[in-house]
Amino acid sequence: MDEATTGAPADGEYLAICRENNPLSAAANGHEQVFPRAQMTVKDGWATFHRDGQEIWNCNARYAAANFVLEKL
Repeated sequence: MDEATTGAPADGEYLAICRENNPLSAAANGHEQVFPRAQMTVKDGWATFHRDGQEIWNCNARYAAANFVLEKL
């Protein structure tokens, strides 16, 4: 299955940008660690977010695609 049929981003490196406009909204949705943006690695259907070389959060890649703006790096 490919990205078009699964809704999940392909394995690779991305910039994940929160859809929320402020820290309070991001916190309400559980995305405060990623706000306003973070690098994200997708591997085997799992998204791992990192900043300054440290892992800060992770989730299912489909969840990431639905809740963040993703830019392929």
